[in-house]
Amino acid sequence: MKIAVAGTGYVGLSIATLLAQHNEVVAVDVIPEKVDLINQKKSPIQDEYIEKYLAEKKLNLYATLDGKEAYRDAEFIVIAAPTNYDPQKNFFDTHHIEDVIDLVLSVNPEAVMVIKSTIPVGYTRSLYVKYALQFLCKPELKGKKFNLLFSPEFLRESKALYDNLYPSRIIVGYPKIIDGNEYTEENIAINAISNPKAEQYAKTFASLLQQGAIKENIDILFMGMKEAEAVKLFANTYLALRVSYFNELDTYAEMKGLDSQAIIQGVGLDPRIGNHYNNPSFGYGGYCLPKDTKQLKANYKGVPEDIISAIISSNETRKDFIAEQVCNLLESCQSNRVVGVYRLTMKANSDNFRQSAIQGIISRL
Repeated sequence: MKIAVAGTGYVGLSIATLLAQHNEVVAVDVIPEKVDLINQKKSPIQDEYIEKYLAEKKLNLYATLDGKEAYRDAEFIVIAAPTNYDPQKNFFDTHHIEDVIDLVLSVNPEAVMVIKSTIPVGYTRSLYVKYALQFLCKPELKGKKFNLLFSPEFLRESKALYDNLYPSRIIVGYPKIIDGNEYTEENIAINAISNPKAEQYAKTFASLLQQGAIKENIDILFMGMKEAEAVKLFANTYLALRVSYFNELDTYAEMKGLDSQAIIQGVGLDPRIGNHYNNPSFGYGGYCLPKDTKQLKANYKGVPEDIISAIISSNETRKDFIAEQVCNLLESCQSNRVVGVYRLTMKANSDNFRQSAIQGIISRL
């Protein structure tokens, strides 16, 4: 099968590598240096498994700057474009996704597009509304169907391909009707331009991911696109909750002169809690958790909530506390007060320090 992948970050390149084991895959990017490295079988990002697979595995993969040519003959197009959080709009910046969709529709409207980028809850359904008039009125699109799905990713930096080879689950969302007057416009658009084969396409895409994986007996879920979008944001916000919880435990222990690790070990041995994802830190950071928690809070507009806001606030409180503790230590120094920073990256074996938590400490200091 011919597949194109738009974007070669952690999500895009790991998916492209996974799928290229059994399919013809073209990866599209706008940065010439990244394209050149991929075509030399070198990874432009630090990820042990991607580096190994590009160098050693027989992959049907090449990269290009020419999106139009890559999308022209593709049966599936995976969209892994960046969606940075825009603090002014209080929303993800999704224009890169729509740029890809516009280009695909101009050269290959029959292709099945699968968004892998993290997006606001309800975004994919809103695209059906946005593109409905084009499909109903434009001569080149009239009579055709809008083939758009959403499949959330659950990947870790520096272990993105590993998490695709051994996925915790595969989820694919496809257009479904939602009851309620507030969804009337979206339902009309979906009825008008969605493909009756959408569920079948969702199953085909899931099977492609399953085919490339090493893990057997993978949990696979199919649901509405809006539910799939919510899974991603709620999952990451829960992870942020755990980070914040154990950070507050650690803050308490430090202020009271207690052994933080002893408390955490005792708490974690309860099987309902577990001894995982419980390491105190500077706060959650990186590319995903900060923006995903803020986006979920924005999606809660008009819905009662306390916990989501508290998670975001707790993360700032933790950074304030760490910086204050360092400043207290510095007060004993009479002169030449210098603070050393061990590393900027969020995780070991990663070369990515976008929005890493330590940067929040540095700015406060």
